[in-house]
Amino acid sequence: MQIKKSLNFKMMKKLPHCLFFSTICLLPISSFAKTIMIVGDSLSAGYGITPQQGWVNLLQLRLNQDFPKQHKVINASVSGETTSGALARLPKLLQTHKPNVVVIELGGNDGLRGQPPQMIQKNLAQLIQQSQKSKATVVLLGMKIPPNYGTAYSTAFENNYKVLSQQYKVKIYPFFMNGIAGHPNLMQKDLIHPNATAQKILLNNVYPLIKGAL
Repeated sequence: MQIKKSLNFKMMKKLPHCLFFSTICLLPISSFAKTIMIVGDSLSAGYGITPQQGWVNLLQLRLNQDFPKQHKVINASVSGETTSGALARLPKLLQTHKPNVVVIELGGNDGLRGQPPQMIQKNLAQLIQQSQKSKATVVLLGMKIPPNYGTAYSTAFENNYKVLSQQYKVKIYPFFMNGIAGHPNLMQKDLIHPNATAQKILLNNVYPLIKGAL
């Protein structure tokens, strides 16, 4: 009788551990999923092409291949968006989607409108700060402005991204349109927006950073 009680006691001690590991094994993969939110302008909104052709949709497909059913991409990009416009929208976006990674692709429209580089930098800084405050990892996609805006303005505009990357310790791709700008065969008729063929290049430019952020 004493031996039987001793065996039951030993089994009881092991039971919680068995239950713990069984519970872990039964958790669905989706429990560990992360949300990537893209906050950008027409380059990410897929202007002039179908949403399925855009690099953001291609990102979801690539993630599905590398991490089956684990990660979700939210495209919060709007054609014509400025840093000020995104700043007004960001709090609600963060609250609604609770992203683990925020990709910021903004500033181009501000530059084309000749907005002061200091103002652009300030807005981008606030976008980064708010995203980091919500515990999201930030990836910053840099842009360049056409040379006809003058060397001083173009240099100040481009330097914004490098300065912010260093200040807030965020990963940066210096020029999102690298390998596309200046190639008419990869641009739409307006020579501003990348065409469907260029979308894979955009994805390849930034995918290592996004994958690393996960």
